[in-house]
Amino acid sequence: MYKLYGIKNCDTIKKARKYLEAQGVEYQFHDYRTDGLDADLLQRFIDTLGWQALLNTRGTTWRKLDESERNAVDNPATALKLMQSQPAIIKRPLLCAPDGSMLLGFSEATYTPFIQEKS
Repeated sequence: MYKLYGIKNCDTIKKARKYLEAQGVEYQFHDYRTDGLDADLLQRFIDTLGWQALLNTRGTTWRKLDESERNAVDNPATALKLMQSQPAIIKRPLLCAPDGSMLLGFSEATYTPFIQEKS
């Protein structure tokens, strides 16, 4: 079963969920805010995708950080701490396939071949 990670009220998450449901793809949704995010899982995301890819530097949460906090995020360990304390700063959605492969962000153009390849 696929697992979709993100935050429930995110518009992109809503689009991804609607797409998965329309395609009949079974998935479980994991909300970072209500379900939490442990360090081991986040480290797995970082190991697979890279901390720079996971860090949403275009979002409101990033912009609300003061400059010293933003400048301090310069390696996987500091990024992990920040993402764990403020999960809204993680780029979303993150779709994990049953085989452990991951796809970050949403567009039908990337979801369709990703899901077809895993079926």
